[in-house]
Amino acid sequence: MKFKNLSIFMILLIVIVFFSYSAINGVNIGNFKIEPVKNSVKQGLDLKGGVFVVYEAQTNETGQELNKILDQTIEVFRKRIDSMGVSEPVIVKEGEKRIRIELPGVKDAKEAIDTIGKTAQLKFMKEDGTVVVTGKEVKKSEVVFDKRTNQPIVSLEFNSKGAKKFAEATRELAPTHSPIVIILDNEVISSPRVNDEIPDGHATISGNFTVESASELANLIRAGALPVEFKEVQTSTVTATLGVNALNKSIQGAVIGIALVMLYMLIYYRLPGFVADIALISYILIIMYTYVQMKITLTLPGIAALILSVGMAVDANVIIFERIKEELKNGKSLRASIDAGFSKALGTIMDSNITTFIAGAVLFNFGTGPIKGFSITLMIGILASLFTAIVITKTLLKSLVHANIVRNKKFFGA
Repeated sequence: MKFKNLSIFMILLIVIVFFSYSAINGVNIGNFKIEPVKNSVKQGLDLKGGVFVVYEAQTNETGQELNKILDQTIEVFRKRIDSMGVSEPVIVKEGEKRIRIELPGVKDAKEAIDTIGKTAQLKFMKEDGTVVVTGKEVKKSEVVFDKRTNQPIVSLEFNSKGAKKFAEATRELAPTHSPIVIILDNEVISSPRVNDEIPDGHATISGNFTVESASELANLIRAGALPVEFKEVQTSTVTATLGVNALNKSIQGAVIGIALVMLYMLIYYRLPGFVADIALISYILIIMYTYVQMKITLTLPGIAALILSVGMAVDANVIIFERIKEELKNGKSLRASIDAGFSKALGTIMDSNITTFIAGAVLFNFGTGPIKGFSITLMIGILASLFTAIVITKTLLKSLVHANIVRNKKFFGA
């Protein structure tokens, strides 16, 4: 029994040490590879430097129609940004009528903004380069379901002028089943073949679509026909030097703060403090690897939330250890005190963390940009702190006590 509990403690300790080393230096053993966390975590605009711009739709549309306009415009922006080769862009709605774009690592702000903000150019062309219709003549583009196959397709409707041109082109192309090439911003987005003449201005594009891919194509076509103007209302450039300095200072502050917390826990709570420090390291590892796996973008507010959640993680341990000390002073044994301490502290810990989690969820729902980054880190931190306090701390502490390595209550600060 003694060996079993000691083995549990040592295995957990070895796992934590291994992942701590991997997070700092990375591991490469044959086909097994773990990148250092600093190389894997996506950095936000405030850390990496770059450009952000906010556009506002100049329209009186509201509700679902406004959301359609914003969604299709976001698709066009995303296509343009992808063609620029920008990695990890952020394109999100902001407020009711605005779209916020963050481009980490971009140095030429003017070129990037000119590329993003230009008017969408949509053309339906023959293979020989003859323009059939343009975006101005597209009246409607939406996803519908084929009545025969129940598969998603894209339905198009042209205005009277466009319908006439399209009828002439399809009459010519139908006998040879030649394609009409759909081009947006000089990039081919689709090239459906013409099977029949389309005389009434109502066409459909079918293929191996999913609902998502059909929606994307419909959005892109609508955006090319979009009559709504988007006005640039805010632009800012963050230099890479400023971002690096901010990151270094934030990390330095975090290391100092965490080190002081760990030292305090060790001095005041002794053996439980030592266990809490191990659990705190595992907590930080969980946060970092969660960021990597979920591809969350790390920002300065996110780092602030991480440091704040470290305090909350320790707070859970403090509540537990104080309960254990009370039980020891009442004359209970170490094992009974630990069980009672965790049991009695659980309700208080859950109440405090749930209320903070609700606040984080509200911030995420109503916030934008950096506020969302703060709230995501806060909520992940709360879940991780509950796990480390209730599972890891308890397992490590009980393993040491059950292995009969420590019997003196003075090691528990009692």
